[in-house]
Amino acid sequence: MRTNCLARKETRGCAPDISAVCLRETAKFSGENVRHREGRVKRRAKTVHKARGKAGKKNARTSVNVAGPAAKKTRVESDSMGKIKVPNDRYYGAQTARSLIHFNIGRETMPPELIRAFGILKKAAALVNQAFGKLSPEKARLIVRAADEVIAGKLDEHFPLRVWQTGSGTQTNMNANEVISNRAIQLAGGVLGSKTPIHPNDDVNMSQSSNDTFPTAMHIAAASRVAEALTPSVERLRDALDAKAREFADVVKIGRTHLMDATPLTVGQEISGWVSLLDRDIERLKLVLPGLYDLAIGGTAVGTGLNAPPEFGERAAEKISDLTGLPFRSHPNKFAALSAHDEIVFASGALKTLAASLMKIANDIRWLASGPRAGLGELVLPENEPGSSIMPGKVNPTQSEAMTMVAVQVFGNDAAISFAGSQGNFELNVYKPVIIHNFLNSVRLLTDACRSFTDHCVAGMELDVRRIKQNVENSLMLVTALSPKIGYDKAAEIAHKAHHENLSLREAALKLGYLSEKEFDEIVRPEKMTHS
Repeated sequence: MRTNCLARKETRGCAPDISAVCLRETAKFSGENVRHREGRVKRRAKTVHKARGKAGKKNARTSVNVAGPAAKKTRVESDSMGKIKVPNDRYYGAQTARSLIHFNIGRETMPPELIRAFGILKKAAALVNQAFGKLSPEKARLIVRAADEVIAGKLDEHFPLRVWQTGSGTQTNMNANEVISNRAIQLAGGVLGSKTPIHPNDDVNMSQSSNDTFPTAMHIAAASRVAEALTPSVERLRDALDAKAREFADVVKIGRTHLMDATPLTVGQEISGWVSLLDRDIERLKLVLPGLYDLAIGGTAVGTGLNAPPEFGERAAEKISDLTGLPFRSHPNKFAALSAHDEIVFASGALKTLAASLMKIANDIRWLASGPRAGLGELVLPENEPGSSIMPGKVNPTQSEAMTMVAVQVFGNDAAISFAGSQGNFELNVYKPVIIHNFLNSVRLLTDACRSFTDHCVAGMELDVRRIKQNVENSLMLVTALSPKIGYDKAAEIAHKAHHENLSLREAALKLGYLSEKEFDEIVRPEKMTHS
């Protein structure tokens, strides 16, 4: 109800009378950590409004939320919709403030990786606009200084907007423009909200549109995190598993297919399969990067490049490449870059495939470690924490559980990305925020899960050699080695007799008279069965 009242005052073009309560509501919408000291305001609001002495002034100074002439905790900013009050301790402006009111949906705010990408983009645009003679050196310098703070994460608290906003990400683009503008104004000694000497639209957003900046920031963030965070994390897990494969290369174990006993292999061979999965996943991650390096910048509103110099897209992409050290380039067709996001859909497919590999590896490890006495018990995992609040001494394969939950979430993220990516209408796809939110969430989860799994599971993983040897000796599937000598049917008869009469294979073979002791011992040798 309060927000509706505020919205009605905005539409009349006046500055809304934001009371202490309304400010608290706005802070809650924004998800900011400070929340303008909400609890303190509740206790002191009446005192501050009534007091006229020193005590009252002191309270007004220390209570951030209090409205009124003495407090001066808000300023008036304006946009094409009119005027609106903005918290004085925030660099964002009118459009961001309106978004906080009209998109109070969920708790998910724009990913910090995307905000950093916007800082890189705005810095590059300012430098290119200066080179074209469209922006003065002083204005460019101020924008660059403010953008550097965005890139460094120093201004993260000034980016409070939800993911669930306009599908083009317009409000987040303007959030970046407003924050950089006001911070630049402050650096120049100006007045916040004055738009002088740096205007959020005319200067920070020069030669750009939300429709090309948001997808550009999406690709900068996506490519950077895949190349610089996820791929190294997967490579580290791969190397840790490869080290275990080498360490256990000569340990013969019984194989399993359909969850049932199969012929022998070595532990090293089994783990090498996991390593190969990750090798191919790493190659797939590298395969998706070229598409993510193509940037939409220069397309402006619909892909034609209106209001931007003809070579702005190419020059901006080159500058972004210089700033990031990654081979970003101008997308060859800006109409495709704005209206569809197939490159991210494709890249999400690689993330989903990686999650499938990790699900298989984590499940294998927890099955092999099951027990320790009533399960398979072949692997011994690090004991990181108690596993039960009621069963003393219980330890669970929790790293595998965390990894498999991450995989499930990535599968869900990919489904959302795939559906959203298919919904481009004419010259614009308006599902951009949900696409990049889910993509970066998958990258972050997979990066962290691989690191945790490496450090807290694989690095300390050991074998129960006694259990492995016992399982090999008791396996009926060693009979497979006899098939070339006596044929499938007789070998199967030996296996069935051993199983039903609780005999060893050797005992069953001798009772049936199909082989001598010497012949059986020469043929049934598990270590020889691990290779052709």
